[in-house]
Amino acid sequence: MAKTIMIQGTMSNAGKSLIAAGLCRIFRQDGYTVAPFKSQNMALNSYITDDGLEMGRAQVVQAEAAGVRPEVSMNPILLKPTSHMGSQLIVNGEAYGNFSAAEYYRMKKTLMPKVLQAFRGLAGQFDVIVIEGAGSPAEINLRDHDLVNMGLAEAVDAPVLMVGDIDRGGVFAQLYGTVALLSGAERERIKAFLINKFRGDKELLKPGLSMLYDRIAIPVAGVLPYMDVDLDDEDSLAGRLEPGYRGQKGSGLRLSGVSEDADRPGKPEPAAFRIAVVHLPRMSNFTDFNVLERLPGAEFSYVTRPEELVRADLIILPGSKNTMGDLRWLRESGLEEAIVKREQDAMIFGVCGGFQMLGESLEDPDGVEEGGRMRGMGLLPVQTRFAKEKTRTRITGCATGFFGARLAGYEIHMGETVRTGGVPFAGIEDGEAKKEDGCVLGNVYGTYVHGVFDSEEMQRILWKRLTKGRKVPGNLCSEPGFGNVAAYKEMQYEKLARILRDNLDMELIYGILNRER
Repeated sequence: MAKTIMIQGTMSNAGKSLIAAGLCRIFRQDGYTVAPFKSQNMALNSYITDDGLEMGRAQVVQAEAAGVRPEVSMNPILLKPTSHMGSQLIVNGEAYGNFSAAEYYRMKKTLMPKVLQAFRGLAGQFDVIVIEGAGSPAEINLRDHDLVNMGLAEAVDAPVLMVGDIDRGGVFAQLYGTVALLSGAERERIKAFLINKFRGDKELLKPGLSMLYDRIAIPVAGVLPYMDVDLDDEDSLAGRLEPGYRGQKGSGLRLSGVSEDADRPGKPEPAAFRIAVVHLPRMSNFTDFNVLERLPGAEFSYVTRPEELVRADLIILPGSKNTMGDLRWLRESGLEEAIVKREQDAMIFGVCGGFQMLGESLEDPDGVEEGGRMRGMGLLPVQTRFAKEKTRTRITGCATGFFGARLAGYEIHMGETVRTGGVPFAGIEDGEAKKEDGCVLGNVYGTYVHGVFDSEEMQRILWKRLTKGRKVPGNLCSEPGFGNVAAYKEMQYEKLARILRDNLDMELIYGILNRER
């Protein structure tokens, strides 16, 4: 059976996912077979596995860092919020239904056996399992039936590294208070603290570390700096969704002559074009657009106001967990009118729910979302009818409506869309079957393919279109390696592992992993 180590945090967004990914890469570098595990994830950014099952993106990132194929057993429970009070429940990759928070809480006891079955399946295949917790173990009101923090740690007998976020302030209170609220047996499981997102002189922090140890005899295994590492995020707390985020303008995906700093050129190019992604209230799978903010010469931003669309060259409507509700928000905010006005002089691109919004109508006879019928934006000649069954499949294809670019990605939606005009966006291969996807009419494009921009061909063609007739520093998209997302990710995983090795006591962490006293 695998050795285990668990990363818990004092709060959400303390850095658990990133640290778990870094440890997965380090253990892999050191010759171990490694798998990530998170029993329960809550996120609207999900992923479809090779066998058509749905899982959280954080464990996909960690699996990539570990050099293994993502499996749904790495994330047996996924919650996709549909409102402030409820979520769609995904168990072992398949939708169970929509439940309120109270209903789900009462179900947890029945779900624990499924969690343990998934964990044991992985533990029989790998040398090391890096487990990630969720939120904070100090949420004592949720301790009964806990299956993601200390409840899971006890069930699989995992030692815990506790992460505190110093960037938000009060890190010593975070760590001390978390330990104080746990039971004696739970405290014994915490073998070391990690302090994350530090900026400044570590010497000034040392007295605090000593005083913390005097109060709680738990060592600090490392102080990690605020890391400039570009990996996929999975939730609404992601930094790239914060107000005022302008993207990594001009950083590009240029890998020719790769060096230690090739992933972060020192001097960004001036903006040659502007990309605006509409930040829908229930936006999902925003990682579809991470590659676009790295295009050379791009100014990239998430927008919530009509005036922010005035100068955009590419306007994107992303996916949504509640397409009808988010379309209503577009109308009420004035964004729908602003988008329609730009139809002639900007590219407008809808992905999944965004594609559905661009059509003529949305029908929901079974109450999958809000029920009834709703007028679409009318920019594409398509009609959508929601269905109870979810489409989940990985695809490859050719964007016949976008200059023939090859693409690969996945579909995940609960509606079927019929095209009555325009031309298909792509011809795609779903296993042995072939079908049409999406619609194109003039400057407006719609597709169900998540990951549509990840291919090198898509990025090259899009970049050429957006920079046509504009001053840019050379034909950057012709450089070898432009748009090679896999190579870029590999550099980021290596960079993350290097930062962790430089700032963690790996001897102590290996001692914890090997259960040395």
